[in-house]
Amino acid sequence: MGVTQEPRTEAQAPGATARSAPSAEGVHELRDFPLQSGEVLPSVRIAWKSFGRLNAGASNVIIYPTSFGAKDEDIEWLVHEQVLDPERYFIVILNLTGNGKSTSPSHFPEATSFPGISVYDNVYAQRLTVEALFGIREVEMVYGWSMGGMQAYHWATAFPDLVRRIVVVCGSARCATHNYVFLEGVKATLQTDPDFRDGWFHGPARRGLAAMARVYAGWALSQSWYREQKWVEGGYKSLEDFLQRSWVEPFSQRDPNNVCAQIRTWQEADVGRHPAYGGNWQAALLGIQASVLLVPGETDLYFRVRDNELEAEHLRNVTMTPIPSIWGHRAGNPRHGGADLAFIRAAVARHLAVG
Repeated sequence: MGVTQEPRTEAQAPGATARSAPSAEGVHELRDFPLQSGEVLPSVRIAWKSFGRLNAGASNVIIYPTSFGAKDEDIEWLVHEQVLDPERYFIVILNLTGNGKSTSPSHFPEATSFPGISVYDNVYAQRLTVEALFGIREVEMVYGWSMGGMQAYHWATAFPDLVRRIVVVCGSARCATHNYVFLEGVKATLQTDPDFRDGWFHGPARRGLAAMARVYAGWALSQSWYREQKWVEGGYKSLEDFLQRSWVEPFSQRDPNNVCAQIRTWQEADVGRHPAYGGNWQAALLGIQASVLLVPGETDLYFRVRDNELEAEHLRNVTMTPIPSIWGHRAGNPRHGGADLAFIRAAVARHLAVG
């Protein structure tokens, strides 16, 4: 069904450590790909990157989907920190559509619209990709943070016989109403840019992206984090320096139509939206056979602990361990290291050790 770009590989030297585990990357094309909406796309391209070696039984696979706005290079640090160990596992990072590497609006500069691609559409494309490239028909674990966690849940509901474990870090099985409203605010701020006309951005929308970044910054970290002026620990000279360098500058490099495409995917995420479950998210969760580890952030302002608690009531095999951190949503992606990284590393190790 697809055409594969020749993967770029990095050989492993004798005696290399986990930090230099063999890696490869490429783009896999799926032709005539049907979406949940009923539309058929002539081509969907899924960008991927792998670490480690696939064992003889193709049974040591960890799927690691990207989060909102992230590309594989933005999240692979977790592999190098051995939260996901490439010495033991074959880790495949799969890029979410709309992120600028997998199929995205930015690939069609003359376009004035982009189809709604659901989380289920993404995970089906991801499964077809790993089957075609590596012959994978068994997944030891799907690990994801934020929108990556949403994809982990969807992997477990779409393919219950395939997935043994999932780890959902600061994510949820569906977009909660409050989460939806947060995203409406972010989207509306972005769309005030004059480059947005007739439902599409016809320019880079620099002012809109800069405004969106400042709104987003207030949600991604907790009130306590700001009260304690934690930006100083990151080497920022002031709050304004932090907002400008950590938020405005990175967001200003994004494609605004890509951002809106991913927001749409996020807002419509719901494990119940599958033919097998008829819109019933509780039934979807009950259908999960995988062992589930939920790792919410105690101070996450949009993927709330309570959402995971409600989901856990409908899961057969679940452990929930909130991150005791003031880092808000970023506690689940702890590039800042310290206790949050140690907490996640230990939780994942325990999850992989059971059964």
